[in-house]
Amino acid sequence: MSEKPNTSPENDTVEDDASDILVTLTLDDDSEVECGILTIFELEEQDYIVLLPLDENGDENEDGEVFIYRYFEDENGNPSLENIEDEEEYEAVTDRFDELLDEAEWDALLKDD
Repeated sequence: MSEKPNTSPENDTVEDDASDILVTLTLDDDSEVECGILTIFELEEQDYIVLLPLDENGDENEDGEVFIYRYFEDENGNPSLENIEDEEEYEAVTDRFDELLDEAEWDALLKDD
């Protein structure tokens, strides 16, 4: 299930820890949450990123919550995130993410056969 978090994406940072890339989100209450990157995908010529919040031990959250943002890279490849303010856009993006999840499950089933 996806959620529109109240964040300040201009304060987001991306860290490269050897093989794992984590994103640190600064929430409106000035708390921080570490997230793993689930996927980056394009929809209607705009990139979006899906982040999975991690618990204090760095494990996936148990409720399946994800955060979805517009994703940009500048000319130097530096990433930035932007909240999705438009409800229609947000619905289209979450629908596409659900489709990607369904495709991944289907692919996993085919590989198991």
